Amino acid sequence: MITRRSLLKASAATGLALAGSRLATPAIAQGAKIRLGYVSPQTGPLAGFAESDAYNIKAFLASEAGKNFEVIVKDSQSNPNRAAEVAKSLIVDDEINLMLVGSTPENTNPVATTCEAEGVPVISTMAPWQPWFIGQQGNPADPSSWKPFNFAYHYFWGLEDIIAVYTGMWKQLSTNGKVGGLFPNDADGNAWGDPKNGLKPGLDAAGFSLADPGRYQNLSDDFTAQVNAFKAANAEIVTGVVIPPDFTTFWNQARQQGFKPKAVTVAKAILFPQSVETLGDAGHNLSSEVWWSASHPFKSSVTGESSADLAGDFTAKTGRPWTQPIGFVHSLFEVAANVMGRVSDPTNAEAIATAIAATDMTTVVGKVAWSGAGLPPFAGKNVCKTPLVGGQWRKKAGGGFDLVIVENAGAAEIPTAGKMEALA
Repeated sequence: MITRRSLLKASAATGLALAGSRLATPAIAQGAKIRLGYVSPQTGPLAGFAESDAYNIKAFLASEAGKNFEVIVKDSQSNPNRAAEVAKSLIVDDEINLMLVGSTPENTNPVATTCEAEGVPVISTMAPWQPWFIGQQGNPADPSSWKPFNFAYHYFWGLEDIIAVYTGMWKQLSTNGKVGGLFPNDADGNAWGDPKNGLKPGLDAAGFSLADPGRYQNLSDDFTAQVNAFKAANAEIVTGVVIPPDFTTFWNQARQQGFKPKAVTVAKAILFPQSVETLGDAGHNLSSEVWWSASHPFKSSVTGESSADLAGDFTAKTGRPWTQPIGFVHSLFEVAANVMGRVSDPTNAEAIATAIAATDMTTVVGKVAWSGAGLPPFAGKNVCKTPLVGGQWRKKAGGGFDLVIVENAGAAEIPTAGKMEALA
């Protein structure tokens, strides 16, 4: 495949220059380090996802596996346009060998799209695979046009997994099965709220009905329309994929307006203990998916730490509670070390992409192998799934909250520590 990067290399070899382009270094000098580009939302409403970046990168570079690497970090500022810009800068100006990215489709998609266009291998995570894969297709509404990527690879769970986890939790309660959906006008919200490919078909099949009042803009300050729609639908459950500030606004207004569902299970917004703690007593028994926790039974291939060790060390060194992205950010560097350790020429993008596709390893978040297992054929080349369970936040007597795993039907190796409880 002819890419911009391959053209740059060809021009360097023949002494020709491409107008307006910096020439990529044709090979890494002996003793030089492999360059990893890393794009994450250091600032903005998604900054919680990047909380462990500095901790994880420092630990990786201090490890035996990390000694041959340099990590160049760019802040997307939680903005898709900015994410694409800094990805291009990492490719052209910093001449990276491999791109890493995580933290919601707003971050992963523009970076992966840029890398695919530039012929630079990229590994991404922390975004459901549907909005990641489908969102980058030329015509997302036409499945017949979807095609695999040559350089972009992703690992995480999918909407089918979240449906199984969420309905598994709700079935532990006595409800009328009516669900209100909070879906913003962004890549996540449009994918989750899609009537054909989103949550609705799976909820219908599991015996639940979804009331979707339509898309709202992120950072909204008034959710009265959504609250009224959920009341009118007699919804006893609320779900959705909401950024933290929007969920705080919604939940405070819902309580003020007398809307009292039996379960609120949302993605993104309440992944972080700080987001729950800001709600005080209103945070008790809110629920969400759990992608990684201190009780996950996996170890790091880089440091040998267990999930519990990694979570405990993060708290000891930062004074902050562990959060779910810690494990997945750590795993990105595990996968990068494994892949680049199997490549003889770190400047050969095609060889790196081939090595990514051949990956078969266990990380601190579980197995990572692009084998196509559990995926439709159109996505199997580029997507790998990781385990998912469900958890509920419980207020502790001495203050703060614990995230208790209450649903593990799809990942029995991850233990539960309680049962789902209704909101007070």
